[in-house]
Amino acid sequence: MKLPSAYLDIVLPLIDSARGFLENGETLEPFAFVGNQATKQVIPILIDTATESSKDRAVQLICAAAEAARADFVFTVMEAWGLPKDKMHRYQEILDKYGSVGASPYKVDTAAFMLETRYGVWGCQITLKPKGHSKKKRTFGPVELKFMDGVEGRFVGLLPQTGPETLH
Repeated sequence: MKLPSAYLDIVLPLIDSARGFLENGETLEPFAFVGNQATKQVIPILIDTATESSKDRAVQLICAAAEAARADFVFTVMEAWGLPKDKMHRYQEILDKYGSVGASPYKVDTAAFMLETRYGVWGCQITLKPKGHSKKKRTFGPVELKFMDGVEGRFVGLLPQTGPETLH
């Protein structure tokens, strides 16, 4: 399923901003952007990922903001750990041995983008690379948000519940 262009108009500048932060040597702070296309309101919410309870509080805050704004999308941006493609088939083995991808010697730094709409969820996790010869500045290639059928997790299902909608 193709992402409606109206959402691209909103998220592409946010992705460009994320790239800019990394290329300036800054970290990519985890944010949720809660928005309503009709009113053009976008509420940025910093996500505290320090503990499980702080993540739960962030979810509650995002859901409350989405309800108040009558949001029709939530776009999350954060750094994450992933596995190189040649290790993906060993995901469960790595979890069993190390407890998490982040604790494994195979982890790679990534930028994770997820857009939840009334029509579904689109996302991308892209590997961070050094920018030039810098040890501090990083960047990432082109981001292609792909439809993610059946995605689950703490930062999904954040929009207020309404009747079913269809994509036109």
